[in-house]
Amino acid sequence: MKTYSAKPAEVQKNWILIDAEGLVLGRLASIVAMRLRGKHLPSFTPHVDDGDNVVIINAEKVRLTGRKLAKKVYYWHTGYPGGIKERTAGAILSGQFPERVIQKAVERMLPKESPLARRQLSNLKVYAGAEHPHEAQQPKKLDVAAMNPKNVRIA
Repeated sequence: MKTYSAKPAEVQKNWILIDAEGLVLGRLASIVAMRLRGKHLPSFTPHVDDGDNVVIINAEKVRLTGRKLAKKVYYWHTGYPGGIKERTAGAILSGQFPERVIQKAVERMLPKESPLARRQLSNLKVYAGAEHPHEAQQPKKLDVAAMNPKNVRIA
């Protein structure tokens, strides 16, 4: 028996809609990364982009466990000497672009710095509010909260 290897022309991409309200960030990001890579499919091929297109709404209402709102720090460098900057997860979630917390979490769960990872990450669409412009693709709703009781943070 030969091993099946998917070809890019044979890939059928689905559209998935996830409501992030009340969901735990890390658990949501791992499920989304798995969907983007296509690891949930029996035809998974590591070198082919055969994952789904994922739309996440209500990104500003995602939850972090413990004291991560104050303790989790995102760093970046400006390129100038002494130009390291930092911002906490709470500051980003309450700021102008709260969807960046989910984007960074998913990006860090994909293979590192490869063209395939960048292509898979472009299939992720994150929106802070409940509206999104992808109604024409008729995305199927994925209930992440019902998969595991730990996926939802009540308090």
